[in-house]
Parts: sequence; structure tokens; C-alpha cells
Amino acid sequence: MDIFFLGTGAGVPAKPRNVTAIALKLLEERGAIWLFDCGEATQHQILHTSIKPRRIEKIFITHLHGDHIYGLPGLLSSRSFQGGETEVVVYGPKGLKEYIQISLSISQTYLKYPLSIVEIEQGTVFEDEEFKVEAELLEHGIPSYGYRVTEKDRPGTLLADKLLEDGIKPGPIYKKIKAKESVELEDGRLINPHDYIGPDQKGRVIAILGDTRKCDAAVRLAENADLLIHEATFSAGEEQLAYDYFHSTTTQAAEIAGRANVSMLCLTHISSRYERSEWRTLEKEAQELFPNTVISEDFKEIHIEAKKEQIQ
Repeated sequence: MDIFFLGTGAGVPAKPRNVTAIALKLLEERGAIWLFDCGEATQHQILHTSIKPRRIEKIFITHLHGDHIYGLPGLLSSRSFQGGETEVVVYGPKGLKEYIQISLSISQTYLKYPLSIVEIEQGTVFEDEEFKVEAELLEHGIPSYGYRVTEKDRPGTLLADKLLEDGIKPGPIYKKIKAKESVELEDGRLINPHDYIGPDQKGRVIAILGDTRKCDAAVRLAENADLLIHEATFSAGEEQLAYDYFHSTTTQAAEIAGRANVSMLCLTHISSRYERSEWRTLEKEAQELFPNTVISEDFKEIHIEAKKEQIQ
């Protein structure tokens, strides 16, 4: 599971930072990529990466400000010419369906793959046997959501080497053991499947928030997450400016991370007023309150290690 930042700026594109787009790479887990927001020129950013648009399975839009959605019609259109045939589901606030449908209709764009648009409310917006995605309203000038992505706990791996050491050869019996079925061998031995299955793997949790003031909803979405991605449009000391424009500062993001007991904080949605030489200062501001903080950059990737621990 990897987070890849395609755009990390706020408001307007800038040379060092494009506007918001974040890819959650689930290639090992489900052979797919989930996109969170799709600012202008997101598909141009993708051209500089190994990301294949045909792998994009879901797109989650946090809110309908232009710096988070202007790249969406172009990406959806281009995907048809880049081998995309599987369905794409786009989730986001009310009004998203009209925006997409009008954009595609007026430009006479015809997609070669099924497109579903789900206008969300608070609560669970997607769930299957592998993942659950929950959304909650944040505090912004228009409805803006944060998403909590939870990977469901997975059973431990089959200890094939141990089975071989004990003289149990590969075959249908391995499938039964992995399904935690007790098995009697031809020599009369009774196999306890728990002796040949590693520790259950606890699922990972990532919270990806849209634009927001510091708020309790952010804490709830990020509770005990492995990674919190929180906007930090302004630097420390600019709390009034952040409040007036419905945004957050570096230290406010750090306060949320601490209250939520997350493992790691990543700052994004950085205003173009800050030069590259100032990014390290912004990072340090947050680190004073929450040490395990990094600041995002376009094309930065964060790997979220699988957790191997026994589930009680």
C-alpha cells in the first residue's frame, strides 16, 4: 500500500506544486489505484509516473472547489484512449454528478468503459470484503469531506516451509489448512491448522482529508490511523487567516494528529506563497508538536508497511 502525491498545492497551480491529487496505490492488494481529488493537469502529472490510468478503479472527491476537480473530465476522457475498459466509480458531494455529466456532454465525450457517480453523505460510502471507506463532513466554505480508508484484517499466511519440514507435501490439504480446517493425514496424524498459519495481519488505516479548519471531525476520521494526510495551507501564527479562509495551519494539523493518536502525519495543500526554501520550516513547525511529520511534495511516495500482529 503506497500513497503517491500527484499534486500538493493550494488554490492555483505553481511551478513547484500542482493542485491537489493523491493516488492510493493498491496494486498488491487489489491490482488497482484509487485517486483522491483530481485537480487541473492531474493527467499531465501522471505522465511523469509509472501510474496507468486504466488501473484507476475509484476516485474520491473531497469537495467541489476547482483546484480539486478541474482535472477530472480530462482524466476520465483520456482513460478511454489509454486502454481503460473496466468500470470507474467516482464518489463525492452533491453536485458532482451534474458537473461530470455536463462536462462530458458538452464536449461530446463518449467513454468506452462504465462510469458510475455516487453522491455521498456522511457514513460508509464503500465497503467490500477487503476495504471500508467512511466519509465525514469537515469545516470548509462549501461541503468538504474527509475519507477514512480501512483495510480489513487479513488471515495470516500459510507456513509452507514448516509444512514441508513436517513431511506434509503440497496439495489440496494446503487449501484446507489455510481455511483453518483440521485435517487428518494418511498416517493418522491430526493437523491443527493454527500451527501452520502465521499471525493474523491487522489492516492498515489511512485518513485523507479535504480542505478544512481544525475540527473534531478530523480527529474522528484519523483516530489511530497509520497515516493522516491533512491540509496545511498556512504556516504557524496565521491561525486567524486560516480560520477566515476555512483552512488550517501546520501546527493545527499537528494538533489533530496528536489528538487522534496517528502514527504519521503528512502535510499537504501548501499555499504557493511559500517558496521551496521555506518548506522545511513549515515541516519543523508541525514536528515541534508532532515529531513524526513530513511535508508532501509532488511525486513524493509514502509506503505503508503491512502490519503483522496477532489479533486478539
